Amino acid sequence: MRKLLTCLLLLTTIHSFSQILEPVKWKTSTKEVAENEYILITTATIDEGWHLYSQHVPDGGPIPTTFNYSNAEKLGETKEPKGYTVNDPIFEMEITYFGDKAQFEQKVKVESGTRIVNATVDFMVCDDSRCLPPTTVNLTYQIPEKKAATKIEKPSKLKIDLSDEPTIGILEPIKWNTSVERISETEYDLIINAAIEKDWHLYSQYTAEGGSLPILIEKDTETTDYELVGKAIESDTIKKYNDVFEVYETYFDNSTTLKQRIILNNKEVTQVALRLTGQVCKSVCLQVDERFVFSLEGEDISETTNVVNEQNPTTNNTLYGMEPGDVTLIENDLKTSKSLWTIFGLGFLGGLLALLTPCVFPMIPLTVSFFTKTGGTSKGSGIGKAVLYGVFILLVYLLLSVPFHLLDSVNEDILNEISTNIWLNIIFFAVFVFFAFSFFGYYELTLPESWTSKTTKGENVGGIVGVFFMALTLAIVSFSCTGPILGSLLAGSLSSDGGAWQLTAGMAGFGVSLGLPFALFAMFPNMMNALPKSGGWLNTTKVVLGFLELALAFKFLSNADLVAHWGILKIEAFLGIWILCFGGLALYLFGKVKFPHDSPIKKLSFFRISTGVLIAAFTIYLISGFRVNKETNTFTSLTLLSGLAPPVGYSWLLPSTTTNNLKTFKDLKAGIAYAKEVNKPIMLDFTGYACVNCRKMEEHVWPKQEIDYHLKNDYVVVSLYVDDKKELPKAEQLEVNRVNGGTRLLKNYGHKWANFQTQFFRSNSQPYYVLLTPDGTQMLGKPVGYTPDDKEYAQFLKSGLAAFKTISQK
Repeated sequence: MRKLLTCLLLLTTIHSFSQILEPVKWKTSTKEVAENEYILITTATIDEGWHLYSQHVPDGGPIPTTFNYSNAEKLGETKEPKGYTVNDPIFEMEITYFGDKAQFEQKVKVESGTRIVNATVDFMVCDDSRCLPPTTVNLTYQIPEKKAATKIEKPSKLKIDLSDEPTIGILEPIKWNTSVERISETEYDLIINAAIEKDWHLYSQYTAEGGSLPILIEKDTETTDYELVGKAIESDTIKKYNDVFEVYETYFDNSTTLKQRIILNNKEVTQVALRLTGQVCKSVCLQVDERFVFSLEGEDISETTNVVNEQNPTTNNTLYGMEPGDVTLIENDLKTSKSLWTIFGLGFLGGLLALLTPCVFPMIPLTVSFFTKTGGTSKGSGIGKAVLYGVFILLVYLLLSVPFHLLDSVNEDILNEISTNIWLNIIFFAVFVFFAFSFFGYYELTLPESWTSKTTKGENVGGIVGVFFMALTLAIVSFSCTGPILGSLLAGSLSSDGGAWQLTAGMAGFGVSLGLPFALFAMFPNMMNALPKSGGWLNTTKVVLGFLELALAFKFLSNADLVAHWGILKIEAFLGIWILCFGGLALYLFGKVKFPHDSPIKKLSFFRISTGVLIAAFTIYLISGFRVNKETNTFTSLTLLSGLAPPVGYSWLLPSTTTNNLKTFKDLKAGIAYAKEVNKPIMLDFTGYACVNCRKMEEHVWPKQEIDYHLKNDYVVVSLYVDDKKELPKAEQLEVNRVNGGTRLLKNYGHKWANFQTQFFRSNSQPYYVLLTPDGTQMLGKPVGYTPDDKEYAQFLKSGLAAFKTISQK
């Protein structure tokens, strides 16, 4: 049936195009590896949107790629790249295909004197809507003429000299030298130094797929005398977007050092050889294929020991249990645009709330009065000033975020450290309680009168300066109502995920929603007639905001409690306080509770009653949080409180030290040791006690049946808390280099794991999930951050398992 389906697909596509399509271009090259033995390299360049299929396609699927060589003896199987493996809904099977580019390598033996090897490749390509008929292309491989045998010199430690001019017509943009460092009786670091000519780029092992070819280091011959330990450690790289390939490429300029560790299985070995392949490009690209021979005895070997490196103590494997370079260092390219727009939206809503407060609402007629008097001689002049007024209001609030960008550039972890600082969270708690009682009407918050008087004088200057001072006066006079709302925005945005840009986005939203109405009223004064008159409803808005501020205040006290491990605000206490806050708000809306500046209520409006019913329903929802989840033997996690309330396991009555009854480790070395013992891959979970999105993932994505099964049975979960303030032992309190320059002292476990994340994975956002092999030396796919889509997260876990299975079979 599947074969019939394949034929039907082909027949339906034969008539679907009026011109010849050639979505795959083939190129060949040859490399000599021994006497009469060569590697035949076939490179397929695939047009965008088309798929070329693997050599290994199950029966009943699309036509596999097949090579046939007519005058050469095949030695082993044809090697192909990893490609993409998907579950194809049409053929109902897993199929591997290649996009953009694929390189195949076949080792062959030819008769002496052979100059050309002839071959054919049979293949089939498809895009998302059609498949082309099976195609056969003739290939030829040029066998290079024999060169005079050269003696392999012992690696030298002489300085690299680039002053020699290359032979005319021969491009040799890289000059190499090598050395060996002995680590132990059976371990060595094989060091390859490359001096790269100006304007040439040598591509990293980790450059993106679909671009230039990455470096590949492997054993030169099939031998069990020694093994490579992970990938080579690389020196600093450059990452840049390539418009041609449409990927970010990672490469070296000027020079690089590659350090490949090996372990001997045979102590009698005195010489080993590595093969390095890759690509170096300028205006043209050249294939790199080098063979390096290393002597494991003699004067050129330098002894090294595993001690703390004075330049960068983080390379000490007693700190983390692995070395930088054992895993792929990648740039954090998680998209934050969605979260920034979310923060902008929250800021916009905050600005709308501020408009409905008694400090801001009365400023509208004052604004109209000001622009009526200074509108200018023409209508266009008045509109121009009104627009400028709105822009200046936005600018005032944007300027408040500028200092945090300066802090963020000095220390990539500064915002995370601020947001999880114990005493700063206590200060936020106290300030929010103070704001709340101000909203209740027990006292008034105002900035110094001298500030207001100076800005008011500036209004009389006229022109653009006068408009600016009018905007500044609005910001200062309305501070008693906007301050608490801005404080909420400030405290909520100070996190590592987006950092200062989240704060800027929030301030922008606040400034736009506050400035736009004022600009419109300044343009069209008659719109004021449609506004409701000031009255008791403005004070009601303030009191409602006061209840919300009071509830949010305990979020900051909870942050401090969790990070410091005090155990004073556990889930029972937190839920009880929130029930009191929202229950009190419901009673207030129904007229059962009064505050100092409330007007007498003659009749409850429909809006007030409906809002009160909603708040009462939310209070009942909070009470449902005390239900017991029988599967985890904890209280039931409430979706709407994820990240706001403490974890449900943080409890007096039903305590749990695990997440969802998962066996988790909070120490990397312990996790790696256990993963090796049970031979399961590792999921590194970079998280935080005060991380909102971390709680959402743990409480509402991890419990999903498929995800829970994988985490319990297929992975070893290692949760590393970047905001844990527990002090490190004195021996581990080290000064280390920052990724972006400077140094920092690792004093507590939070510092340690935050530094580990930035050093190894070039990311400082949480949550952040990395899948590793049991020994922690290889990544099993691209890490992900906050992934609320459970299907997408499940696919991430399954892809890691598939990659681990592939590695285990090698």
